[in-house]
Amino acid sequence: MPLTTFEMPSLLLGVIIISASIILSVSALLAVRRRVPHHRMKPHNDIAGPMFETMGVAYAVLLAFIVVVVWQNFDKARANVEREANCVTDMVRDSQSFSQGSRQHIQGLIRQYAELVSGEEWAAMAKGRASARVSGVLNKMWDFYGSYEPATISERIFFEESVRHLDEVGELRRMRLFDAKSGLHPVLWFVLITGGVSIMLFALFFGAENLRSQVLMIALLSVSISLILFLILVFDYPFSGDVSVSADAFKEMLQY
Repeated sequence: MPLTTFEMPSLLLGVIIISASIILSVSALLAVRRRVPHHRMKPHNDIAGPMFETMGVAYAVLLAFIVVVVWQNFDKARANVEREANCVTDMVRDSQSFSQGSRQHIQGLIRQYAELVSGEEWAAMAKGRASARVSGVLNKMWDFYGSYEPATISERIFFEESVRHLDEVGELRRMRLFDAKSGLHPVLWFVLITGGVSIMLFALFFGAENLRSQVLMIALLSVSISLILFLILVFDYPFSGDVSVSADAFKEMLQY
């Protein structure tokens, strides 16, 4: 699914998806009913019913599994962002034991990192990209720790903790950037969409005497399927769209 989809407001995207599914399903039903009268399909309801139930259960299990996976990935991405912001905050605290000049230098880099992540890189991640300036600041921090020589035992202890936190920051950033550009595999989207279309087509060939009732049932079925697919789509990329992981953890860190 292209990331450009998420440039559209989620509410508008949902309305378009649901409206399109209702229009297509009801139009298909009316076309079938014009060609095949309901009394010709009604005798087959006893056979089609169990088959439809089997298809529905299999598709429902697949949808439930995908929804759980997508939500867990979204929640994991949010937790990783909070961990990254906490590590950056801990690096500020650890640097309090450094000499004054070194402390001011590394705290300036840490603050610059948080500002760029919460601003420039967050906007870039919405399109599946990273910020080269953030990578540059991260490299500068590594250069600082690579050349810094602790003068006391206490300073060495905090220095080692700070390096450990920097390691974790780098790892969490890589995970964040990976989450920003990775979603469900196209094969899964193909199966989800094909399965939904198959169920809708199968439902068209039930013989119901009351056309209005069947139109209502088909519309409600299409709404149910399209709503779940819309839910999966919205949460698939945790850093894209207006329903996404926020940079509030880094913004709060800047107030520290």
